[in-house]
Amino acid sequence: MDKKPKGLDDPGTVKFMKVMAAANVWLFKRTGGRLGSHWRIGAGFRNPVPICLVEHTGRKTGLPRTTPLVYLRDGDRVVVVASQAGRPENPMWFLNVTADPEVVVQTGRDRVPMRAHVADADERAVLWPKLVDLYPDYDSYQSWTERVIPVVVLEPR
Repeated sequence: MDKKPKGLDDPGTVKFMKVMAAANVWLFKRTGGRLGSHWRIGAGFRNPVPICLVEHTGRKTGLPRTTPLVYLRDGDRVVVVASQAGRPENPMWFLNVTADPEVVVQTGRDRVPMRAHVADADERAVLWPKLVDLYPDYDSYQSWTERVIPVVVLEPR
């Protein structure tokens, strides 16, 4: 396991990540994706990676939630990763979409109703190298956690 950055699991870091995600969603929605549609942190600094918005339902509250995620286009499918930067637990959005797989994905101004499923081991083995090519930090994230980081496939309904 590679050395995880100090402070990644700190509650302050988690709060910062939530604030930045909310700001990203606000900016993306206000500009139709002209701003907030590319991630420019870490491996994305030199080669920005695309961001989509995934609208899902809170599994406990039943309230609508929106999460900005790096995505890979795979035909008409959208593939996202529940990495949470290699933190030890799965992100809340992942728990929500496994409880209710009906989501809406927004790329730019386009909004598409989709259904989520977690890639099984074989599907993940095919998709993971493509995801790492897109955003190499995923390999680091996987090395920082003992959990197998889930890959989620979103398919049009």
